Amino acid sequence: MERAKTVEQYVRLVEEALDELIDIRMSAEYDMDSMGPALNFVFNLEQQVRDLRQSMADGSYVFGDKPLPFMDLVKNTDDRLLPFKHLFMMINATHMEGLDVDENED
Repeated sequence: MERAKTVEQYVRLVEEALDELIDIRMSAEYDMDSMGPALNFVFNLEQQVRDLRQSMADGSYVFGDKPLPFMDLVKNTDDRLLPFKHLFMMINATHMEGLDVDENED
């Protein structure tokens, strides 16, 4: 699985995922009839991604060997509701395996 190479790329992935979630939430709020059911999972996922981003900003974030807490929710959500699922997979891979640093580069 592809991972971020730098801290900046990792932060950008998290921010991009958050932006996408905000777009889905705004669409769901606008069109409650067809997208209303998406709101529950979007609110939950958005808050968890916000928490992750905040931990990065305040310095409390640590890479781990277990999946991020929201990954069960991501994996169990239909791709049609979460078309950018690949972002979460990249975020989680970076979280668990660290930055994709090429040690041969100078």
